[in-house]
Amino acid sequence: MIEVKNLTKMYGEKLAVNDISFTVEKGEILGFLGPNGAGKSTTMNMLTGYISSTSGQILINGKDIFENPKEAKANIGYLPEIPPLYLDMTVDAYLNFMFDLKKCKLPRRAHLDDVCGLCKISDVRKRVIKNLSKGYKQRVGLAQALINNPPVLILDEPTVGLDPNQIIEIRTLIKKLGKKHTVILSSHILPEIQAVCDRIIIINKGTVAADGTADEIAKNITNEHKMTMRIEGETHTASDKEKITEAIRSIEGVKYVRADMEREKGIYDYDIETDGKTDVRRELNKICSKNGWNIMMLQLSDLTLEDIFLKITMGEQIGLEKKGKKSKVRINLVTEGNAEAEAADEKSAEEAPAEKTEDTENAGGDK
Repeated sequence: MIEVKNLTKMYGEKLAVNDISFTVEKGEILGFLGPNGAGKSTTMNMLTGYISSTSGQILINGKDIFENPKEAKANIGYLPEIPPLYLDMTVDAYLNFMFDLKKCKLPRRAHLDDVCGLCKISDVRKRVIKNLSKGYKQRVGLAQALINNPPVLILDEPTVGLDPNQIIEIRTLIKKLGKKHTVILSSHILPEIQAVCDRIIIINKGTVAADGTADEIAKNITNEHKMTMRIEGETHTASDKEKITEAIRSIEGVKYVRADMEREKGIYDYDIETDGKTDVRRELNKICSKNGWNIMMLQLSDLTLEDIFLKITMGEQIGLEKKGKKSKVRINLVTEGNAEAEAADEKSAEEAPAEKTEDTENAGGDK
């Protein structure tokens, strides 16, 4: 449904997106992640045809977004981070305007009723948009993206400003839409991506740093295993924490130990990472028994999406091969010394004025 081939974007001498390629299949929900300045927003702007590329190709349902912009954009429903709303219009007037702008051929009343019902905005259709809460404005923005029932939905931070109940409703809606649409979802709320998306792409320094499910990526970027232990020290003082930390660190196979917060007086959580080859639980039990420390809890834990994101964008260089793909995707990670400077350069590039395409005058109506 979406094919991105060798996509590159330069702003003068600044390389914002560097020769990236990926595909998104019909009915797939793709999470698109990246730190600030990584090229994520630039890529999404090119996917929607808002800006042109320096080189490369984007096919939307077989249509080239740059060669045939009208045909390609007719397949896209787009919700940018700041919804494109006309604040002095009522919700009904705005959605009817978008219906006409997109030249929708579906039955007007029935289609708009369905869209409003899906987005839970039926009760505010007669209200002026500027008087709505931020959450309702976000829903109206999502409703305009759904008009004309486009096969591809590109959603940039769709739950910004929503309360917890509304976030759950939008997540459920996105999952439902994923059964009939191809969805690209960008968000800085990592648990949201993990809860909704079938697959994740992490972009870093303008390149695709990782591509796969969270589990697949986790297995490829680390052999470490994590666990959390809650241990009660013998004297119930903070000095126990240092003794326990040093004792755990001395166990063969333990790579990292960190004393976390104090749960009760003298009882701390300890985050432990092992090499994945050694089962350290028996040794942990022996050391605690020998020193009179009580184990209050032992919990094994896998890498979260937040762990994965941090390791990829701030860690060491790792090779990753996507299953079923012939080509390898390299994880090129920034080093501590130049991370801030490079991110600042790329952010400046992303914030540069958008280049005009030949179809600029039609960009809004054909998305």
